[in-house]
Amino acid sequence: MSKQELEVIVQDAACCPGLSSPLDEDQAAELAKVFKALGDPVRLRLMSMIASRGEGGEVCVCELTPAFELSQPTISHHLKLLRQAGLIDCERRGTWVYYWVLPGVLDRLAAFLTAPQTAGATA
Repeated sequence: MSKQELEVIVQDAACCPGLSSPLDEDQAAELAKVFKALGDPVRLRLMSMIASRGEGGEVCVCELTPAFELSQPTISHHLKLLRQAGLIDCERRGTWVYYWVLPGVLDRLAAFLTAPQTAGATA
């Protein structure tokens, strides 16, 4: 079994400070990679299927592939792009590969997308 070293793009909350402070050039470039990975409908669906398992949950590729009218190599390519963006990770067990969302990734994205409340703001 070989494990591929993956670069985690979204590493900590400092990377994605939210809309209360502007992103610098490097932060914007890193976050753009994440949003680019999520910008494809197939990858967005794959991410939602994996994330719906909850924290610590995982899903077998054998459960993901039948949900799409795409070949297995195409699904694997999309999953590879999500891994390269630092959103998910995986492990091979026998003939199957299991995927899970990396801890804190969704929280960091949500924190970035959440506008800060200003004094006197109304809902």
